[in-house]
Amino acid sequence: MAIKVGINGFGRIGRNVVRTALNHPNIEFVAVNDLTDAKTLAHLLKYDSVLGNLKEDVTATDSTISIGNKKIKVFAEKDPGNLNWESVGAQIVVESTGRFTEAEGARKHLRGSVKKVVISAPAKNEDITIVLGVNENKYDPAKHHIVSNASCTTNCLAPLAKVVHDKFTIQSGTMTTIHSYTNDQVILDFPHKDLRRARAAALSMIPTSTGAAKALHLVIPELKGKLDGFAMRVPTPNVSVVDLVVFTEKKTTAEEVNAAFKAAESGSLKGILGVEDGELVSMDFRGDSRSSIVDSPMTRVVNGNCVKVISWYDNEWGYSCRVRDLIEFMAKKGL
Repeated sequence: MAIKVGINGFGRIGRNVVRTALNHPNIEFVAVNDLTDAKTLAHLLKYDSVLGNLKEDVTATDSTISIGNKKIKVFAEKDPGNLNWESVGAQIVVESTGRFTEAEGARKHLRGSVKKVVISAPAKNEDITIVLGVNENKYDPAKHHIVSNASCTTNCLAPLAKVVHDKFTIQSGTMTTIHSYTNDQVILDFPHKDLRRARAAALSMIPTSTGAAKALHLVIPELKGKLDGFAMRVPTPNVSVVDLVVFTEKKTTAEEVNAAFKAAESGSLKGILGVEDGELVSMDFRGDSRSSIVDSPMTRVVNGNCVKVISWYDNEWGYSCRVRDLIEFMAKKGL
């Protein structure tokens, strides 16, 4: 029987999560909650400037969205505590508004039929943060009810760092994510708490913060305090790349580093980590479902222990695929 899922916040990630699992036999979307009207939500689900248009017919009434022959209830509640998820039998809620990333707010969903909440962002005071392929073995359904799927960048960085650390032992390092602009930025200059993000997103490369490196210890505890980094937002609509530079305890070569990634690609990280030997560019990874795709020709090793690797990720689609996979993983483990 399919797990019944509700989505709070039908923005870029919320809509893409639905797209990733439209024909998935183990997942049924029963409701979305968003303050935008159902007709607009349906239009944005059908027509996507980045990922293309859905083949299925998408229609709407005042309170439903239909995708082909599948009907989804539409709520419009500001406060999660007022949502009647039980009326549609939702068992897992994806919290993707970006507003309820603290456990206290997300926990309001845990009533009636809802047993688990997946936050599609870094969270605060969550029961556990999970990056699939890295630490899902730590999940305990008896005590983990508010689960963070981390960020798209952490989902790219963590498998990358895990392979290097397991094989060569990371002593310290830095990372930069060269990241496509997002809806947190502005089209033209406009006030923002981050003065750099207050500038027009499509006109500049914009240095800003990322919590990906500092959050890495949540899924790889032994790397706590060993990595830091920042983001460089660039004028592209989708696909990003992590540039990781680390010093390793063990001496190595670029060939050995790439061999370790290729072993993981076909082994423990299959479907999560990829290796690309071709000379590709960012748009070639649009729609790629993997979390992290190593650009092997760009791997460098200096003096045997300074390792530099870059890894691509579709920061929307790849991440949304992991949210889908996390839902399925949690359902299989039991609610």
